[in-house]
Amino acid sequence: MTSPLSASDATPRTSPTRDGRRADGPRADEPRARFRDVVAAEWIKHRSLRSTPLAYGVTALAVVAFNAGTAHDLVSHWTERDAAGRASFVREGMSLQQAFTGNAALVMMIALGAIGALVIVGEYGTGTIRTTFAAVPARHSVMGAKVVVVTVVTTVFGGCVAGLSFALTQAILDGRGLGVPLSHPGAARVVLASALLAPVCALTGMALGSVIRHTSATMIASFVVLQVLPVVLSEGRYWSAVAGHALPYRAWLRLTTADHRAPVDFPWTTGGAWTVLAVWTFVPALVAVICVRRRDQ
Repeated sequence: MTSPLSASDATPRTSPTRDGRRADGPRADEPRARFRDVVAAEWIKHRSLRSTPLAYGVTALAVVAFNAGTAHDLVSHWTERDAAGRASFVREGMSLQQAFTGNAALVMMIALGAIGALVIVGEYGTGTIRTTFAAVPARHSVMGAKVVVVTVVTTVFGGCVAGLSFALTQAILDGRGLGVPLSHPGAARVVLASALLAPVCALTGMALGSVIRHTSATMIASFVVLQVLPVVLSEGRYWSAVAGHALPYRAWLRLTTADHRAPVDFPWTTGGAWTVLAVWTFVPALVAVICVRRRDQ
């Protein structure tokens, strides 16, 4: 007669194997994912989507085309200006106004806000965010990695687009002797402010996406915050002007407009405009990390 199983025989054996694993589970000594590994994974996800390089490419072409087209149009109709207008063109900073126009800035704001939002809402929409959090349970690390990737990529993108726009527009203006070098007073400020507009808008869209988590609602919210509010808030009343000055587009406009042009009722400094851009970089990044940590999937 066979003897009954002992308690030790009835219990599944989970002794370690030679490679350090247990028979019924993962490696006991498997290290946690390092932050740089998470960043690398997010970078792969960001660049592997076919729509991402296409979106960047189309945006870059549109922005540069807007700026170059405006400069070309100005040169084509230069002879229609009177002598006083031609003489004051460079002196009043109009050459720098052509380096990155308001229309080009609005196009980049729309596109970069959408790209930043899709980094979040794209994963929530497809459900792959669950796989991401299952692989890396530390949500703050995942969101921090997304913030790093988006910030670096969009900053490089903004720098390339702003630099190319400046070089191309000034080359076009040189046909009439109107182009200015990067060493011209205010030129570097225009290029840097225009470059920083890209990561600011992308991080804003990303923060809104982490809060709203629905594609259409996030796109609408991004459009309202980045483009509608600067138009609605007028410069004619104090509180409206102050609220408008706290928005990224108004900060960019202050930095790219010559100090002696277009006086306003409630002027503000370039230092204040730089501060606004810095706040709109740091706060959305913080919101994206904290919001996901404190909410369920």
